[in-house]
Amino acid sequence: MKIIVPMAGVGSRLRPHTLTTPKPLTVIAGKTIVQRLVEDISKVIDEKIEEIAFIIGPAKKGFPSDTKDKLMTIADSLGAKGSVYVQEEALGTAHAIYAAKESLSGPCVVAYADTLFKADFTLDTNADGAIWVKQVEDPSAFGVIKLEDGFITDFIEKPKDFVSDLAIIGIYYFKDGNKLREEIQYLIDNDLKENNEYQLTNVLESLKQQGAKFIPGKVDAWMDCGKKDPTVDTNKQVLGFEAADGNNLVSDDVILENSEIIQPCYIGKNVVLKNAKIGPYVSIGENSVVENATITNSLIQTNVEITNANFDNAMIGNFAKFNGEFTSISIGDYTELT
Repeated sequence: MKIIVPMAGVGSRLRPHTLTTPKPLTVIAGKTIVQRLVEDISKVIDEKIEEIAFIIGPAKKGFPSDTKDKLMTIADSLGAKGSVYVQEEALGTAHAIYAAKESLSGPCVVAYADTLFKADFTLDTNADGAIWVKQVEDPSAFGVIKLEDGFITDFIEKPKDFVSDLAIIGIYYFKDGNKLREEIQYLIDNDLKENNEYQLTNVLESLKQQGAKFIPGKVDAWMDCGKKDPTVDTNKQVLGFEAADGNNLVSDDVILENSEIIQPCYIGKNVVLKNAKIGPYVSIGENSVVENATITNSLIQTNVEITNANFDNAMIGNFAKFNGEFTSISIGDYTELT
């Protein structure tokens, strides 16, 4: 089994945090979004993961030189071969997958690295394909599927009238990666674009018309990391799931001076808390110092200095410094508010 992870987008809606860090490498409760994504996928696949292929954007779009090393480490942590490809030009969802054409063979999962999920199903690898979906209240904002006798019969993009409430979350299984590659190649060779892009939905429809049967993979939770507020909420949900699984994410070497941690929280290594009340639902990265502060429901990265703060729903980047009376803030790496 292979996992193909397109992650070449610039993450403009999550700026300033994505000005220095690609969105999939944003850390949520101690792990990057992309690491959590592939770990979650591995839990629903009852097969060994042979390879994880990551598709990133070029350096000119904000992908730093150490991106490849970080991604190879993630693959290695799951005992898989790591491959990194570059999508030089953004030409659609299918085009992004095709950037990893050398890895498209055999059974594979394609997962776009801008979302996380929670599921308890096991993937049926005997099916021709599967599409992860989540029941939503407003399906008009999503691509949805229709079902008949347990199989997917239609793919509808942002329906104006109600046809289904099962939204496609951006994770797919294909039993034959070679066939997927051939269908995308056909789109590109014949310049079959929709809205000036090569779309994966067109590939899915073509495979279905050729007789492929797709089944749904229904997830319990679908967590968005597109903007600041949803990302902070995703941090909250992940911490809740970790606590429910009995995991303690507070490092043993945290220094507490007249301070309190209200679980669930993630507190990284070498963190100092002085006269602070932290939690619930707070992540603080390693090598950070927090003094004279009350922080709830917030996502704070590494090497941060915070004093005189009263935070709720805050997101703070790496190496930032804060001293003030603001509340719901969002500041990126190396920012200082003093």
